[in-house]
Amino acid sequence: MSESSAETPFETVRPIAFGERFATSETFRELFREGMALVEETAAYLDGPGRTEGRNLGRAGTLGYTTESMRLTTRLMQVASWLLLQRAVNDGELTIDQANSEKNKVRLDSPAMSREGPAWTELPEALRSLIERSLRLQDRVRHLDGVIYAPKTPPVSLNPLARELGRLADAFGARPMDV
Repeated sequence: MSESSAETPFETVRPIAFGERFATSETFRELFREGMALVEETAAYLDGPGRTEGRNLGRAGTLGYTTESMRLTTRLMQVASWLLLQRAVNDGELTIDQANSEKNKVRLDSPAMSREGPAWTELPEALRSLIERSLRLQDRVRHLDGVIYAPKTPPVSLNPLARELGRLADAFGARPMDV
């Protein structure tokens, strides 16, 4: 047996940190680009054609347009904040602990909304599409946040007796025998 295996006779398995690997992957960079592009597309729509379309709506539609465009903007700013925070971690500008502290300021939940009734059906199709896309993006980011910042799983021993032998060794001040 090698010297290192004599000191630790039982092998442990460390779970793969999927979230941390994903966050530095090309897939994350694509998600980042998609999120930022949606922010830009939404801003261009709300400042351009959306403004005109919003003026042509009935009373319920105008109220719905105002409410949903504010929710859309807020949702996208929160998602963009999270994406920028995660990119800062990936670029080494922040540690994961600093990001975890900062991300508490980011709200990835959104108020429940009804996609039925006159307020929704009167909304311009382009705005409804942006809302739907932003909700899907938010769900993806929320899922990724849960994966990246989930509590770390402790290593698992391949030998079911390793923990018990370790406790005995600690109790009697000895190292477990090589098996």
